[in-house]
Amino acid sequence: MSVYEIRDTKCLEKLFEGWQETLIWSCLQGYMGRAYADSVRSPKSAQIVVADFCFFAGEVNSELVLNKPNDYKSNLIIMTSENDEWNNLIERTYKERAKKVYRYAIKKETDIFDIVKLKRIVEDIKKPFSVHMIDEDIYNQVMGSKWSEDLCSQFRDYDDYKKRGIGAVVMKDGEIVSGASSYTVYKEGIEIEIDTRKDYRRKGLALACGAKLILECLNKGLYPSWDAQNKGSVALAEKLGYHFDKEYVAYEITDY
Repeated sequence: MSVYEIRDTKCLEKLFEGWQETLIWSCLQGYMGRAYADSVRSPKSAQIVVADFCFFAGEVNSELVLNKPNDYKSNLIIMTSENDEWNNLIERTYKERAKKVYRYAIKKETDIFDIVKLKRIVEDIKKPFSVHMIDEDIYNQVMGSKWSEDLCSQFRDYDDYKKRGIGAVVMKDGEIVSGASSYTVYKEGIEIEIDTRKDYRRKGLALACGAKLILECLNKGLYPSWDAQNKGSVALAEKLGYHFDKEYVAYEITDY
């Protein structure tokens, strides 16, 4: 058995059918990520790697679980599947390097956002804080700090971000202290990434960034998708109008 990179991902659509995950859509639509399978013509097992996430579908396959894209630079990846057999294989393969975590899916609903409320959240930010959309100068500052780089890190450079990405930040005295941006993109929308500098948390800044980004997405006809890493992220999403869907298992793989 061998692993094949899949360029024409149409053959994988059935394996991932029904999975409400925009990162998978990003890859299947050809926007971001890499896809692999056990066969080019009639795959029964598949792997999609987008940003720091890895998804498995179809029949369990140990070679795919061990497969690492040759251009993947991080030593950490988050693996998940809707099939417990894949999850069990991940645990057996990576053992103590696989940390089992629970993430929280948020419903992908349209026409749920209260525009007036979101605008009020943005307007409630007062000096010395101010809300800005990400331009080239802000992009460079985002990428210059470890805490904020995930806001834009999946884009090749600023030109790529300007063309496909979208984001908002809160600044104080010329410095970014919080941000919300497109972690990944797909045809119909974006997957949101939100980060706040540690010393500025619990001040409503992430809420303002999220509200501004959602408003801008809606103006552009994009859906602002949200997946929560923890319950705090769920609570933040609910304040912005989203609704919780379900808890799911994922594995943070170290030394990948």
